[in-house]
Amino acid sequence: MMIVSISWKNIWRNKTRSWVVILAIGFGLFGTLFMIALMNGLMEQKIDASISNETSSIQVHTPEFLENKSIDHLVEDVPSVITRIRQTDGIKAVCHRIKASGMASTAISGNGVMINGIEPEKEKDVTDIHRSLVKGSYFEKSFRNIPTILIGSKLAKKLNAGVGSKVVITIQDTGGELTSGLYRVVGIFKTSNSMFDETNVFVERKSMESLTGVRPTQTSEIAVLLKNNEMTEEVTRALQKKLPGLSVMSWKDIDPTVVAMVSLLEQFSYFMVLIIMVALTFVIVNAMLMAILERTRELGMLMAIGMNKRKICMMILTETTFLAVTGAILGILISFIVIKVTQQQGINFAAWAEGFEQLGYSALIHPTVQTYFYIFIGLISILTAAVASIWPARKALKLEPAKAVREDV
Repeated sequence: MMIVSISWKNIWRNKTRSWVVILAIGFGLFGTLFMIALMNGLMEQKIDASISNETSSIQVHTPEFLENKSIDHLVEDVPSVITRIRQTDGIKAVCHRIKASGMASTAISGNGVMINGIEPEKEKDVTDIHRSLVKGSYFEKSFRNIPTILIGSKLAKKLNAGVGSKVVITIQDTGGELTSGLYRVVGIFKTSNSMFDETNVFVERKSMESLTGVRPTQTSEIAVLLKNNEMTEEVTRALQKKLPGLSVMSWKDIDPTVVAMVSLLEQFSYFMVLIIMVALTFVIVNAMLMAILERTRELGMLMAIGMNKRKICMMILTETTFLAVTGAILGILISFIVIKVTQQQGINFAAWAEGFEQLGYSALIHPTVQTYFYIFIGLISILTAAVASIWPARKALKLEPAKAVREDV
């Protein structure tokens, strides 16, 4: 206890130097934690957007559909398949779609698109497209028996189409013949992924069946939403056993680039921590060496009156630990408060919104850090202090008491 008390008093003998070290550690950790929180928020947002708008949690297709997404590769006996899916634990909602590549065109322009034939009410349970509307409505309005279509905002600009505009869909039917249908734009949606908005349109399944010849018991894709994304792997394996002959893929398999980005950012986070800790090590070493040089005579006197080298070493280690822990507590506290506030309100990078959307991200980011990472940072800070104290402690232990006490202050 005496060593602890002396060490605490020693670090405040030069308040300016101690505060410089503490603030350097504190703001270094704050910068690191906040950058990691931003990256985590970015990736969580991407995963949530991908699941809620694009991929859902799990998708079921025929194996052949994944190769060319042709209208010819259809899941048969859909009611039976969906019943087996619903009987699996962890399932929140299920819907099915007819999907095929085709052309959407107006009198102004045309664009290749993925046409999604959906049951609007069931689709609401699985995806958030109905919440992404910026104009019009979600299939609530009809246009004199003309089927309706939802298009993305980027596609609307390209086609120069608005709500009520006519859009011609050209697609291949189950017989291999090209067929066309006239649609009216009922709504325009906008997600965080402008590429998705440009290449996807949604029509009602009945009109898609009439256009392509797909039967009501057939479908291209069955989308599954889970109650908890942490159950993804478990439920995927269960469905693979229940649905032999069909391809059952989780969002991780469907969009591996997201998984790769999550892994890359996780590694980058630890790399950032390593760089900051190395930099802080030099800051601590420099401060403690200066403290020892200023107290050379004092340390020599302590040795001369009988304080052994182990206690001298413990004193230097304790002083270094106090500096690191105080700085870490300050940095973690500031980080926790700032991240908590920005997590609720979000940070809007509106100036770079277009660039974010091109990459499939929203410009509004909600930073987030798991509790374990705060603990990890705290432990790493203490370890860094221990490593940083080795050189100053060795310097102190090499002092010769007879020479040290004659040292000028």
